[in-house]
Amino acid sequence: MTIHPGEGPSPRPTDWNVPNALTVLRVLLVPVFGILLMHDNGTDPWWRFWAWVVFIAAAVTDGIDGRLARARGQITNFGKVSDPIADKALMGMAFIGLSALGEIWWWVTIVILTREIAITLLRFLVIRYGVMPAGRGGKLKTMLQTLSLGALTFPLWVLPLNGVWRVLAHVLLGAALVATVVSGVDYLFKADRLRRASLAVRLTGSGPGRTE
Repeated sequence: MTIHPGEGPSPRPTDWNVPNALTVLRVLLVPVFGILLMHDNGTDPWWRFWAWVVFIAAAVTDGIDGRLARARGQITNFGKVSDPIADKALMGMAFIGLSALGEIWWWVTIVILTREIAITLLRFLVIRYGVMPAGRGGKLKTMLQTLSLGALTFPLWVLPLNGVWRVLAHVLLGAALVATVVSGVDYLFKADRLRRASLAVRLTGSGPGRTE
């Protein structure tokens, strides 16, 4: 292959880019969210409102940074590691904080956070076999978790028909719990299939460029 002047492999993207900055911002917003949420035991509507604003802002950065990184070719190792950590930190703070305030049963928080930590560790364990991309179930889980946590963070008691809104928020939480468990089981099967496929390739001697 002839390489013409000016051509060659694309330079490695620098860690100093907008997607990574948004990820770092999300990490920095986690303690701010926690302080606002827990102020006065979560009884002050204005503090709860601003906690909701910070949570929504942090959640929005989660949706933007990945798209920007892919669109601009700025996917970095730092981003791959820090992005899921930022996500888990935000969701963990929300679940633990809302459970401490009595908004969410502790067993729900324990089940969901155990799943999140276990699947994150599983991804690192099977990375030698390949990458497990986020499936539809995982994306649905994230959306339902975000909607339910956002709804329960908001001071619902100041709204008309606040009892109805609270029921709807807990319905969303129930759906998020189901999606979290189901998608977690699905990831276990995906990890096993990925491991088996990788071992099969090694045993048969199939190269990465071979198709059958």
